[in-house]
Amino acid sequence: MSALHPALAAGRTAVITGGASGIGLAAAKRFAALGMNVVLADLSAESLSAAEAEVLAVATSDARVLSVPTDVADIAAVQALKAAAYDRFGEVAILMNNAGTAPGGGPFDHYDGWRKVLGVNLWGVVNGVQAFAPAMIAQGAPAAILNTGSKQGITSPPGDTAYNVSKAGVKAATEGLAHTLRSTPGCQVTAHLLIPGFVWTTLTQRSDRTEKPAGAWTADETADFMIERMSAGDFYILCPDNDVTRGMDEKRIAWAAGDLINNRPALSRWHPDYKEAFDAFMAEP
Repeated sequence: MSALHPALAAGRTAVITGGASGIGLAAAKRFAALGMNVVLADLSAESLSAAEAEVLAVATSDARVLSVPTDVADIAAVQALKAAAYDRFGEVAILMNNAGTAPGGGPFDHYDGWRKVLGVNLWGVVNGVQAFAPAMIAQGAPAAILNTGSKQGITSPPGDTAYNVSKAGVKAATEGLAHTLRSTPGCQVTAHLLIPGFVWTTLTQRSDRTEKPAGAWTADETADFMIERMSAGDFYILCPDNDVTRGMDEKRIAWAAGDLINNRPALSRWHPDYKEAFDAFMAEP
């Protein structure tokens, strides 16, 4: 692997929402193993306690861990998280806005699901950036903000429209953040959009699927790929998995954009009249 992103350095601090499980916990372990201090944020104090023990088990001797129960949909709670991180460690090098939830709902059902998913998945990111970014810029040192998006926020598959909307919002918000950061004189903070593939986490487990499918990546594999690609300077950290290659993702994304360019029906990839055309497109070299 190439040199690490300059924010990934021993003695510096990473704040991770959704840090008690899944990709967030895997990333926390990687950061702690590098000698970074880690601030874990999640809803459940009990889950945070268990996660903290896991992180400490792999941390270097100088790394410290702080757990802060946080509802990322509440800006006051995220501001309190920021205050706790700066009070304990004095700075933040990595902000990983990773908290997520599902399901949401279809276009005209499950209104409460819509509010919950948008509150956590989208407003959690907005709140994190609003609370932390100005202070991170003012530090005058290398830093990074990682926001967890989804391929569903790009290709919008039928099923959970609310989730797709939340992750499409994360994509747009993170793109705008990247532009603002690079346009700010003296700013050393970079932005990155993590776009996981199929990852085996509590969010993807179901009652009828209790063992990791062969096609899924682990959270550890995803965290390793994230660190590798952010260190290489990627903004779009587009993760493959054991079933889907980057080439397949690129073609699916290109087809989705082609709906607008070619004036096809919305979500034509799943439209019966376009099935043969899509299959032929995917089969092209």
